[in-house]
Amino acid sequence: MNKLFYGDNLNVLRDQIASDSVDLVYLDPPFNSNANYNILFKSKTGDGSDAQIEAFEDTWHWNDKAEDAFDQVARSGNTKAFDLLRAMRDFLGENDMMAYLAMMAIRLIELHRVLKPTGSLYLHCDPTASHYLKLLLDGIFGAANFRNEVVWLRHSARSVKQAIWPRLHDVIFHYARDGVPTFHSTEVSSGKVANPHDLVR
Repeated sequence: MNKLFYGDNLNVLRDQIASDSVDLVYLDPPFNSNANYNILFKSKTGDGSDAQIEAFEDTWHWNDKAEDAFDQVARSGNTKAFDLLRAMRDFLGENDMMAYLAMMAIRLIELHRVLKPTGSLYLHCDPTASHYLKLLLDGIFGAANFRNEVVWLRHSARSVKQAIWPRLHDVIFHYARDGVPTFHSTEVSSGKVANPHDLVR
C-alpha cells in the first residue's frame, strides 16, 4: 500500500507484485507515436532543472530486446497468446509495430497474473494498434472476459495532417480477469446512479 515503484514495469511486476493481489489495472502505455517523453525534475522553487532523464522512448524497433520479449511470451505457458503473437509476426514481419506488440504481450501476461479473480484491466490505446492489442487481450484474458470498448472522444484533432478524417478519439478496452468483476457504481451529473451493466457489459 502507498508505494510508488520506479523502473521497468515488467521487472516490478515480477519482483514486487504477488499473484492475485490487484483489484484494478489502468494501463496507459506509449502509443508508438514516434515521440520522446522525458521526466523533468524541478527545483523546490518550481523552476525547471537542468537535470533531466529520458524515461522512455515512444518508438520500438525489432532488435534483441524485441526478440527476447517474443521468446518470453513463447516460454510463458500462455499458448493462445503466443499463437496470436506468432501469427502477427508472420503477417507483420519484424518491424516496429511487431516489436511494440511483443513488448506489450509479455507485460499483459504479467498484469493478468497479478489481478484478483474479481479484478479488471483498462487498457488505453489509440487506433494505430488497438485492433492488434484487442486480439492479444482476447488471447490472454479470454474473449469471454471482454467487457467493453470505451471511446475517448476529444474536441479537437491531435493531428492536422489528416484533413479529411482527423483522428479524434482514443480507445479504452475493459477486460475482467475472470467472471464478473467488482464494480462500484457512481453518481452521474443528473443525480441518478449509473447502472453498472450499462458501463461494464
